[in-house]
Amino acid sequence: MSTMKRISRYLAAGAAAIALAALPAAAVAAKGGSGGVSPGAAFYVDGTPYRTVGTPTDLSSTGAPDHSFDTIYEFSGLQMNVAAAAPGDQDYNGGRWRVHLLDFSDYQGALDDGAVDANNNDVLDSDAEIMAAIDGGYAEDDGVVKSFVCPVIKLPASRI
Repeated sequence: MSTMKRISRYLAAGAAAIALAALPAAAVAAKGGSGGVSPGAAFYVDGTPYRTVGTPTDLSSTGAPDHSFDTIYEFSGLQMNVAAAAPGDQDYNGGRWRVHLLDFSDYQGALDDGAVDANNNDVLDSDAEIMAAIDGGYAEDDGVVKSFVCPVIKLPASRI
């Protein structure tokens, strides 16, 4: 990938990550509130949709160790993002995230490959499926583009 294309994708992913963190608060503020929980799904964790709480944080320059963050994979609008951990997981870090930008060479091919979309639901919704897409050559992890805090809340079954 060319340097200019990579820079453009990083800028787009950074903007998307900021929008992900700001969207719930903006939606509540528009209704007269001061921030809060998103009303709908924001991303998947192991096939389960979660919502989030918008916060204006940026942890990019803190120097915190990698192991103190969990990963959110940014799909650049192809589908909802996917996080690697959630509350209740032993390795969950309390909503501290590093956003990894995914670059798909063949998104539809990944969905059509039963070894990648393991549950055949036409969406990549777990970190295992993302790793299979990367290993299968359908996608590339372009690395960290943003670090922030954003707690997650399992979406009630009535809202799925």
